[in-house]
Amino acid sequence: MKTRTPLIPIILPVLIFILSGCAQSVGLSPTPTSSSGSGQANQPSFAQFQDIPIPPGARMNLDRTVILGSPASWIGRLALDANQNPSVIFDFFKQRTPEFGWREVTTVRAAASFMTFDRANRVLNIQIKARTIQGSEVDLTISPKGAGVGAVTGPSASQIPPPGQ
Repeated sequence: MKTRTPLIPIILPVLIFILSGCAQSVGLSPTPTSSSGSGQANQPSFAQFQDIPIPPGARMNLDRTVILGSPASWIGRLALDANQNPSVIFDFFKQRTPEFGWREVTTVRAAASFMTFDRANRVLNIQIKARTIQGSEVDLTISPKGAGVGAVTGPSASQIPPPGQ
């Protein structure tokens, strides 16, 4: 009689190895990469995001990043993994973001911190959360600024009939 070798101890490590290759993270360098033969000419750099501060040592999470538009007026989400704890990252953005011409609108420091800034015709939302092991997950979302409250179209509150009429 033949005994069957359980496949789970063999398949599980292989499956974990394959799936771990699906998560992509790319380091951001503080200066544009040069073609000096280092082999990193296509690696993203700070040069792509000249209108926002990037924490030192941050890595771009390509699976969660969606960028649309030109470098001067891009919109979308830039997802970063940072080695520093959320408190340090919060302080970094609170201090450095105004240096890039952004005006602070509101901030909330908590387990999941949120910061909102605006500049010209765009709004920057920053969400900072602790990673499970070490460091922080940072989502920077830039969107077009909407019309002011006075520009809302549709019936005003005085024109809406009360319920039951």
